[in-house]
Amino acid sequence: MKLLLDFFPILLFFGAFKLYDIYTATGVLMAATAVQMAIHWFMHRRLEPMQKATLVLILLFGSLTLALHDDRFIKWKPTVLYGAMAIALAIAFWGFRKNFLESMLGKQLRLPHRIWTHLNIAWIGYCVFMAAINGYVAAYFSTEAWVDFKLWGYAFPIVFLIAQGLYISPHLKSDDEPAA
Repeated sequence: MKLLLDFFPILLFFGAFKLYDIYTATGVLMAATAVQMAIHWFMHRRLEPMQKATLVLILLFGSLTLALHDDRFIKWKPTVLYGAMAIALAIAFWGFRKNFLESMLGKQLRLPHRIWTHLNIAWIGYCVFMAAINGYVAAYFSTEAWVDFKLWGYAFPIVFLIAQGLYISPHLKSDDEPAA
């Protein structure tokens, strides 16, 4: 159910684009994301910072796309989001010596500090990669190619998350084990 909730806005966006156009698809994406976040809020009584940022950026860039009738805004939203995530993780880590991933997930995942460090650096690299590849496709390809990339580009996060899971699995600590 969670997987369906996570992916239904992009699937509706893709379908609306194929049936109509980028502007209809943008409106559908905005509405579907708002519904998605409302459902999540009613289920958990909170939204994660990433969910809030995604909602704000989709509504902001979607509104600009519709108001100015310019598809460049919605196409660049992922680059802005991933770029902001990379910058926030990097500044927190190297500037303030704070690992946001460990702060947010440390209660759910008990991992050695060096593994959290590796994960944080991997997330920074992943976000830079995703910002760059989306920016490249948005700048040099048609809107239709970009929409196709958005749908099939979901392979990147899936592969990244699987690789991350394989990397951390040997390092997970049980609740009985003392932390190193």
